Amino acid sequence: MSQFLTKRILQMLVALLGVSIVVFALIHLVPGDPVRVALGTRFDQDLYDMLRERSGLDRPFIEQYFAWLGNALTGDLGLSFRNSQPVTSLVLERLPATITLAFAALFVAIVVALPAGIISAVRSGKPLDYAVSAASQVGISMPDFWAGVMYILLFALTLRWLPSSGYVSFLESPIEWLRHLVLPAITIGLISGSVITRFVRSAVLEALNQDYVRTARAKGLSEWRIIRRHVLPNAWIPIVTVVGLQLGFLMGGLVVVEVIFAWPGLGRLALTAVKDRDFTLLQGAVLYIAFMFLTINLIVDLIYVRLDPRVRVS
Repeated sequence: MSQFLTKRILQMLVALLGVSIVVFALIHLVPGDPVRVALGTRFDQDLYDMLRERSGLDRPFIEQYFAWLGNALTGDLGLSFRNSQPVTSLVLERLPATITLAFAALFVAIVVALPAGIISAVRSGKPLDYAVSAASQVGISMPDFWAGVMYILLFALTLRWLPSSGYVSFLESPIEWLRHLVLPAITIGLISGSVITRFVRSAVLEALNQDYVRTARAKGLSEWRIIRRHVLPNAWIPIVTVVGLQLGFLMGGLVVVEVIFAWPGLGRLALTAVKDRDFTLLQGAVLYIAFMFLTINLIVDLIYVRLDPRVRVS
C-alpha cells in the first residue's frame, strides 16, 4: 500500500507541474497588460515601469515561470494585480464556499442517482426503466444556467420559499446558510445525478447478468437481498469512479452556477480574475482547482483498493 501511495503522489506532483506550465503559458498568451489594467486612469510611466519590474513581467518568460514556481513551492502564489493582496489568502478565503457547494451538490446527486439507477436496472425494459432513462437524459441535456434561472423564478420569486442568491456563513446562521445553499446545490446536483444514474444503471445491470446472481436466484434468495448482498458490492467500483469524477468536475466547474447565485467560490473568483486580467490570481485559482481534482482522484484510487483487494496496486 505504501508503494502504491508513493507512486500515486509522485504522479499527482508531476501532473500539477504540467498543469502549472500549461496554465502559466496560456495565461501569458492572453491579450492585455495586467499592470496597465490595475493602474487604470492613474497611469504613470514611472509607476508602470516600477510595477512591471516588481512583478517580474519585465523578465523573460522562462525566468518568470521558475521564479513563480519557486515561490509557489513555499506557499507564496504572489500578489493580486488588482488589489495587491496575497493570492493564497484570497483563494483560501473562497475555498470553503466552493467545497461546501460541491459536496452539497454531490449529496443531492447521490440521493437521486442511487435509487433511480438501481430501480432502472432491476426493472430493465419496463416502463419504469424507460421513465428513469428519459428523465436522466433530460437532466444531462439541461444547461445549468437555464435550470438555475428557472429555479430562481419558481422557488425564489414566485413561491418565495428560498433566497434567490447570496451566501451566509454557517457560523453566522446555520438556517440561512442552508436556505442559501439549497437552490445552487439542487441546480448542479440534479444534472450530476442524471449522469451518475446512467452509470449506476449500467453497473448494476452488468452485475445482475453474472453467474453468481443466477446461482443466488436458484437458491431462492429474494431479489432485493441479492442486490444488497451480491450485486452492489460488485458494482461499487465503476460507481465510485463516476462519483469521484463528478466531484472533481464540481470543484472546478461551478463557474456559471456561482455567478447566477452570487456564490463566493473559486469559480467566480477565477472569472473575476479573467475579466480584470489578474494573471497571478487566475494562476493561483486554477492551481488550487487542479490540486483538488487530483487529490480526489487519489482518494478514489485508495477506495478502489479498499473495496476490492484484487485491484493491482503495484
